Amino acid sequence: METFIFVLEIIGTIAFASSGAMVAIEKKMDIFGVNILGATTAVGGGIMRDIILGLAPPTAFAKPVYILFAVATSTLLFFIVYINPDIIHSKIKCKYYDKIMLWCDTVGLGIFTVLGVQTASKFVRENMFFFVFIGVLTGVGGGILRDIMARETPYILVKQIYACASIVGGIVFVLCRRTSMTNMTAMLLGMAVTVIIRSMAAHYNWNLLRIH
Repeated sequence: METFIFVLEIIGTIAFASSGAMVAIEKKMDIFGVNILGATTAVGGGIMRDIILGLAPPTAFAKPVYILFAVATSTLLFFIVYINPDIIHSKIKCKYYDKIMLWCDTVGLGIFTVLGVQTASKFVRENMFFFVFIGVLTGVGGGILRDIMARETPYILVKQIYACASIVGGIVFVLCRRTSMTNMTAMLLGMAVTVIIRSMAAHYNWNLLRIH
Protein backbone atom coordinates (compact mmCIF):
# COMPACT_ATOMS: atom_id res chain seq x y z
CA MET A 1 0.00 0.00 0.00
CA GLU A 2 2.84 2.40 0.82
CA THR A 3 4.43 1.76 -2.58
CA PHE A 4 1.09 2.37 -4.29
CA ILE A 5 0.64 5.70 -2.46
CA PHE A 6 4.23 6.75 -3.23
CA VAL A 7 3.71 6.05 -6.95
CA LEU A 8 0.53 8.14 -6.90
CA GLU A 9 2.36 10.97 -5.14
CA ILE A 10 5.12 11.00 -7.75
CA ILE A 11 2.66 10.92 -10.66
CA GLY A 12 0.67 13.76 -9.09
CA THR A 13 3.83 15.73 -8.39
CA ILE A 14 5.00 15.47 -12.00
CA ALA A 15 1.55 16.35 -13.32
CA PHE A 16 1.14 19.46 -11.16
CA ALA A 17 4.77 20.53 -11.66
CA SER A 18 4.22 20.40 -15.43
CA SER A 19 1.14 22.59 -15.08
CA GLY A 20 2.94 25.16 -12.94
CA ALA A 21 6.08 25.21 -15.07
CA MET A 22 4.16 25.81 -18.30
CA VAL A 23 2.24 28.69 -16.75
CA ALA A 24 5.57 30.20 -15.69
CA ILE A 25 7.04 29.71 -19.16
CA GLU A 26 4.04 31.42 -20.75
CA LYS A 27 4.54 34.29 -18.27
CA LYS A 28 8.17 34.49 -19.51
CA MET A 29 9.69 33.77 -16.10
CA ASP A 30 13.35 32.78 -15.89
CA ILE A 31 14.50 29.25 -15.03
CA PHE A 32 14.37 29.99 -11.31
CA GLY A 33 10.82 31.29 -11.58
CA VAL A 34 9.78 28.27 -13.63
CA ASN A 35 11.15 25.94 -10.96
CA ILE A 36 9.55 27.88 -8.12
CA LEU A 37 6.14 27.90 -9.78
CA GLY A 38 6.41 24.24 -10.76
CA ALA A 39 7.42 23.16 -7.26
CA THR A 40 4.82 25.39 -5.60
CA THR A 41 2.05 23.92 -7.73
CA ALA A 42 3.24 20.39 -7.00
CA VAL A 43 3.69 20.57 -3.22
CA GLY A 44 1.82 23.72 -2.17
CA GLY A 45 -1.44 21.91 -1.39
CA GLY A 46 0.38 19.23 0.57
CA ILE A 47 2.22 21.83 2.63
CA MET A 48 -1.08 23.55 3.50
CA ARG A 49 -2.52 20.16 4.46
CA ASP A 50 0.40 19.30 6.72
CA ILE A 51 0.32 22.68 8.45
CA ILE A 52 -3.36 22.20 9.32
CA LEU A 53 -2.67 18.65 10.51
CA GLY A 54 0.22 19.88 12.66
CA LEU A 55 2.90 17.96 10.79
CA ALA A 56 6.27 19.63 11.30
CA PRO A 57 8.15 19.87 9.08
CA PRO A 58 5.69 19.34 6.21
CA THR A 59 6.25 16.17 4.20
CA ALA A 60 7.61 18.16 1.22
CA PHE A 61 10.57 19.24 3.39
CA ALA A 62 10.92 16.08 5.46
CA LYS A 63 11.05 14.03 2.23
CA PRO A 64 12.50 16.36 -0.43
CA VAL A 65 12.12 13.68 -3.13
CA TYR A 66 8.83 15.34 -4.14
CA ILE A 67 10.43 18.76 -4.59
CA LEU A 68 13.30 17.13 -6.50
CA PHE A 69 10.86 15.49 -8.92
CA ALA A 70 9.04 18.81 -9.32
CA VAL A 71 12.28 20.69 -10.02
CA ALA A 72 13.50 18.04 -12.45
CA THR A 73 10.18 18.16 -14.33
CA SER A 74 10.15 21.96 -14.43
CA THR A 75 13.77 22.18 -15.58
CA LEU A 76 13.19 19.63 -18.33
CA LEU A 77 10.19 21.55 -19.66
CA PHE A 78 12.10 24.84 -19.45
CA PHE A 79 14.96 23.54 -21.60
CA ILE A 80 12.62 21.87 -24.09
CA VAL A 81 11.00 25.26 -24.71
CA TYR A 82 14.32 27.15 -24.41
CA ILE A 83 15.90 25.03 -27.15
CA ASN A 84 12.81 25.28 -29.35
CA PRO A 85 10.85 28.41 -28.35
CA ASP A 86 8.65 28.17 -31.44
CA ILE A 87 6.93 25.18 -29.85
CA ILE A 88 4.90 27.58 -27.69
CA HIS A 89 3.33 29.22 -30.74
CA SER A 90 3.26 26.29 -33.13
CA LYS A 91 0.13 24.68 -34.55
CA ILE A 92 0.99 21.54 -32.59
CA LYS A 93 1.02 23.56 -29.39
CA CYS A 94 -2.30 25.18 -30.16
CA LYS A 95 -3.82 21.77 -30.89
CA TYR A 96 -2.43 19.71 -28.03
CA TYR A 97 -1.14 22.05 -25.33
CA ASP A 98 -4.49 22.79 -23.69
CA LYS A 99 -5.42 19.11 -23.68
CA ILE A 100 -2.10 18.08 -22.15
CA MET A 101 -2.28 20.75 -19.45
CA LEU A 102 -5.90 19.83 -18.76
CA TRP A 103 -4.94 16.22 -18.20
CA CYS A 104 -1.97 17.15 -16.02
CA ASP A 105 -4.24 19.31 -13.88
CA THR A 106 -7.03 16.73 -13.83
CA VAL A 107 -4.82 13.77 -12.93
CA GLY A 108 -3.04 15.80 -10.25
CA LEU A 109 -6.38 16.92 -8.82
CA GLY A 110 -7.73 13.37 -8.60
CA ILE A 111 -4.58 11.95 -7.04
CA PHE A 112 -4.00 14.66 -4.45
CA THR A 113 -7.66 14.78 -3.43
CA VAL A 114 -7.64 11.16 -2.28
CA LEU A 115 -4.13 11.44 -0.85
CA GLY A 116 -5.30 14.39 1.23
CA VAL A 117 -8.22 12.38 2.61
CA GLN A 118 -5.93 9.41 3.25
CA THR A 119 -3.44 11.54 5.19
CA ALA A 120 -6.13 13.30 7.24
CA SER A 121 -7.64 9.94 8.24
CA LYS A 122 -4.40 9.03 10.01
CA PHE A 123 -4.65 11.97 12.41
CA VAL A 124 -8.35 12.58 12.98
CA ARG A 125 -11.28 10.37 13.91
CA GLU A 126 -13.99 9.73 11.32
CA ASN A 127 -15.11 13.19 10.19
CA MET A 128 -16.38 13.44 6.62
CA PHE A 129 -16.39 17.24 6.46
CA PHE A 130 -12.82 17.52 7.67
CA PHE A 131 -11.58 14.68 5.47
CA VAL A 132 -13.14 16.16 2.34
CA PHE A 133 -11.93 19.66 3.24
CA ILE A 134 -8.35 18.43 3.58
CA GLY A 135 -8.68 16.43 0.37
CA VAL A 136 -9.89 19.43 -1.60
CA LEU A 137 -7.24 21.70 -0.06
CA THR A 138 -4.53 19.22 -1.03
CA GLY A 139 -5.94 19.00 -4.55
CA VAL A 140 -6.45 22.68 -5.32
CA GLY A 141 -4.06 24.46 -2.93
CA GLY A 142 -1.01 24.33 -5.19
CA GLY A 143 -3.01 25.59 -8.17
CA ILE A 144 -4.32 28.52 -6.16
CA LEU A 145 -0.78 29.49 -5.17
CA ARG A 146 0.34 29.09 -8.78
CA ASP A 147 -2.33 31.42 -10.09
CA ILE A 148 -1.73 34.04 -7.39
CA MET A 149 2.02 34.02 -8.06
CA ALA A 150 1.34 34.29 -11.80
CA ARG A 151 -0.99 37.25 -11.10
CA GLU A 152 -4.07 35.41 -12.31
CA THR A 153 -7.48 35.00 -10.67
CA PRO A 154 -7.38 31.49 -9.17
CA TYR A 155 -8.76 29.09 -11.75
CA ILE A 156 -11.12 27.38 -9.32
CA LEU A 157 -13.00 30.63 -8.72
CA VAL A 158 -13.87 31.56 -12.27
CA LYS A 159 -13.83 28.69 -14.75
CA GLN A 160 -15.60 25.37 -15.10
CA ILE A 161 -16.17 22.78 -12.40
CA TYR A 162 -12.88 22.10 -10.64
CA ALA A 163 -13.03 22.18 -6.86
CA CYS A 164 -16.53 20.68 -7.00
CA ALA A 165 -15.11 17.63 -8.79
CA SER A 166 -12.62 17.30 -5.96
CA ILE A 167 -15.38 17.59 -3.36
CA VAL A 168 -17.44 14.81 -4.97
CA GLY A 169 -14.39 12.59 -5.42
CA GLY A 170 -13.44 13.11 -1.78
CA ILE A 171 -16.94 12.23 -0.60
CA VAL A 172 -16.94 9.05 -2.73
CA PHE A 173 -13.61 8.00 -1.23
CA VAL A 174 -14.79 8.60 2.34
CA LEU A 175 -18.05 6.69 1.76
CA CYS A 176 -16.25 3.79 0.09
CA ARG A 177 -13.85 3.54 3.03
CA ARG A 178 -16.84 2.83 5.29
CA THR A 179 -17.76 -0.28 3.31
CA SER A 180 -15.93 -3.60 3.08
CA MET A 181 -14.09 -2.22 0.06
CA THR A 182 -10.29 -2.20 0.27
CA ASN A 183 -8.60 1.16 0.81
CA MET A 184 -6.81 0.95 -2.52
CA THR A 185 -10.06 0.33 -4.40
CA ALA A 186 -11.73 3.20 -2.55
CA MET A 187 -8.87 5.52 -3.51
CA LEU A 188 -9.07 4.50 -7.15
CA LEU A 189 -12.83 5.10 -7.21
CA GLY A 190 -12.42 8.53 -5.58
CA MET A 191 -9.77 9.46 -8.14
CA ALA A 192 -11.86 8.16 -11.02
CA VAL A 193 -14.92 10.16 -9.99
CA THR A 194 -12.85 13.34 -9.64
CA VAL A 195 -11.17 12.85 -13.01
CA ILE A 196 -14.40 11.97 -14.82
CA ILE A 197 -16.34 14.95 -13.47
CA ARG A 198 -13.48 17.35 -14.16
CA SER A 199 -12.95 15.99 -17.67
CA MET A 200 -16.64 16.17 -18.54
CA ALA A 201 -16.84 19.71 -17.17
CA ALA A 202 -13.97 20.76 -19.41
CA HIS A 203 -15.32 18.91 -22.45
CA TYR A 204 -18.86 20.25 -22.15
CA ASN A 205 -17.78 23.59 -20.66
CA TRP A 206 -19.85 23.15 -17.52
CA ASN A 207 -19.75 26.17 -15.22
CA LEU A 208 -21.41 27.05 -11.95
CA LEU A 209 -23.99 29.82 -11.85
CA ARG A 210 -22.62 33.34 -11.90
CA ILE A 211 -23.91 36.88 -12.20
CA HIS A 212 -23.26 38.29 -15.67
